[in-house]
Amino acid sequence: MNKHRHTYRLIFLMLCLMNMGKTAAQSFTGAEQQSISIETPGLFERSDAFRIDFRYLKNDEYSFPLPVGKSGIITNGNLEINTTKGDAVKAMFDGTVRLSYKHSIFGNIIVIRHNNGLETVYGDNAENRVKVGDKVKAGQTIAIVGGKEDRIFCTFAIMINGRRINPETIIDVKSHRLKRQVLLCKKENERINISVEREERKRSTFSPDIDPFEKSNTVEWNLSEMEGDEWCYPLPDAKVISPYGNNRGSHIHSGVDLKTKPNDNVRAAFDGEVILSGPNSGYGNCIKIKHGNGLVTLYGHQSKNLVKAGDRVKAGQIIGLAGRTGHATTEHVHFEVFFCGRRYNPNIIFDHTTRGLRLVTLVINKNGSVTTKKR
Repeated sequence: MNKHRHTYRLIFLMLCLMNMGKTAAQSFTGAEQQSISIETPGLFERSDAFRIDFRYLKNDEYSFPLPVGKSGIITNGNLEINTTKGDAVKAMFDGTVRLSYKHSIFGNIIVIRHNNGLETVYGDNAENRVKVGDKVKAGQTIAIVGGKEDRIFCTFAIMINGRRINPETIIDVKSHRLKRQVLLCKKENERINISVEREERKRSTFSPDIDPFEKSNTVEWNLSEMEGDEWCYPLPDAKVISPYGNNRGSHIHSGVDLKTKPNDNVRAAFDGEVILSGPNSGYGNCIKIKHGNGLVTLYGHQSKNLVKAGDRVKAGQIIGLAGRTGHATTEHVHFEVFFCGRRYNPNIIFDHTTRGLRLVTLVINKNGSVTTKKR
């Protein structure tokens, strides 16, 4: 008898542990899984105010919901982002999916709760690709864009404690850029007041408008001092399929070829001004951007250029879509680097294995010669 009791106790204990595991994995109540606008438990438990610091987020810690989409009107806190059929909807920040189901008004809808206190809403999806409880990363595909009737769009919103806020408080809806600032979120009775506590962080003097050789024939550029939002690998998930200098028979390869999927997002390596955008012989659809310190970058073979000559771009901004125009046999991006008109191996700036900046200081001469010295 005692033996059976011991067995029953073990079975009961195992069932309890299994149920505890399920409860922990669930993490959201039934109301949280069905209500779009609901207060975030514990958000103001310790204080009636908290801060969100966007100033130092890296490029891979933020994504516009539809990077190639076009922002439309904002109605009742909802931003309509128009795009083409089949486009992927991306998570704005890292977070956990709180809600994913078909809503009577917003169709297939997803709500993600982020660690910074915000929640983001993605509605009118053709198909949801995540479920409640899933952990997602910024830029991860969470849905396929849908819309209504013959219009293709995503309905997007940002919430704090269940209340929609104007998306333009956080993002520039035209450029898709995150505003680098600190927000103070304060609860006053039933209202949430939001204010900018500190203005956008001043960026470095790495600018195409500044003559670096005005006072000296040489300038030093310490790559390790560049902030995360001041640079971007041209194709963050690409691999090198043809290195710089590779012998092509009749000529030497003048850049590095980065292999990726068709129509992947090509991004500006640094802040700068577009000085060329259009067909350019064997480069196909080509883009040249003038940066600071005598640097010019070139991007070739795009299926489509999304910027024009004269445009100002920010590091990480999408400037085109990867393709195979010009003399190309596969979809890729041909990337070149120039200093004061002289061509250099792009790996003088980028480590193609880690897709990060090299931790060196470049010594750039007005005549275009460049040497490096380690930190």
